[in-house]
Amino acid sequence: MGIEDLAFYEQPIDPRQHMNYLSGVIEAELYHEWDNGNQVFAFVPFFRGAQYDSNRTHFDIRELTYVYAAQEWEFRFGIREVFWGVTEAVHLVNIINQRDMVENIDGEDKLGQPMINFAWIQDWGTIDLFLLPGFREMPFTGVEGRPRTQPAVSGDQARFDKNGFERQMAYAIRWSHSMGDWDIGLSNFYGTSRDPVFLLEQDSAGQVSLIPYYQNINQTGLDVQATIESWLLKLEMIVRVSEDNTTFGTVAGFEYTFFNISETGLDIGLLAEYLYDSRGIFAPTAFQDDFFTGIRFALNDVQDTQILAGVIVDSNTYAQFYNIEASRRFFDNFKLEVEARFFNGASPGDPSYSFRNDSHFRFELSYHF
Repeated sequence: MGIEDLAFYEQPIDPRQHMNYLSGVIEAELYHEWDNGNQVFAFVPFFRGAQYDSNRTHFDIRELTYVYAAQEWEFRFGIREVFWGVTEAVHLVNIINQRDMVENIDGEDKLGQPMINFAWIQDWGTIDLFLLPGFREMPFTGVEGRPRTQPAVSGDQARFDKNGFERQMAYAIRWSHSMGDWDIGLSNFYGTSRDPVFLLEQDSAGQVSLIPYYQNINQTGLDVQATIESWLLKLEMIVRVSEDNTTFGTVAGFEYTFFNISETGLDIGLLAEYLYDSRGIFAPTAFQDDFFTGIRFALNDVQDTQILAGVIVDSNTYAQFYNIEASRRFFDNFKLEVEARFFNGASPGDPSYSFRNDSHFRFELSYHF
């Protein structure tokens, strides 16, 4: 359980917004295994209570799953989180779970997804089959919350390509394999996209809002990582087909790590990636032709001190998004996380222009039982 402070140092664009937001969070885990570890049950509930923004006060079941593992196959049933991807700045291929955008704008937090998953494990790789009932809409910050778009997103007016059974059901398959220094994943997803596009509309009273529109898509993804001595070479690519068009996106880059510098235990990693999305300003990440560079510090100490700092620069407008993340354990049970995010140089018409006054710090102190 923990307490978080979200602090902004510029006045908000909308007078309904605030300079400081406090919230509390609790996440539990019930885990039980039997049959020599071949059968597992896990339950992970999550709750955050937030000041001012009622949309950020939310409860979710991150995981409620049963797993049966045999020698050459595994069966998983329930609510789960599944992660695909290898790159740092954005995970294009990671499509199974919906992003929890009220929890953190980096999109790393996910909502639990109901699923039936069968994994067939062979020497030539693992094939995962997914049946995904129950589409979950992306949660958005309310009118009093920050950071958020200007105007605010009206999530309760969401629209869809498909309705009924077709909207609620999705299917996915993924082949993954490790061959020497190479880790490869090839996936396909069919169903309602987790990332909406946004329609700008004005009602009869002249109120302007953004309406999320969820398309039905067929997405093929590829993720590759090569580990060559101190180098990590990374690639993610997607081709996404909807009723309107076919789009392409990719993230490619590397990470080079200097290990145990001067025998202090300190590791320093240098990162660089190129991000491209043919959807342009309609790309859900807002990164359509950008460069990312970063540096990672891992002290490998008892307190597990870690720091990651990076910047994404738009190659056309030179707008920048700076991100610093640091964490450290204290005593036996406490952990402090600090994040700093800065938006700079966005021009009108750029999706990130809405966040021009929303640079902020996030502090979270948590206690682990």
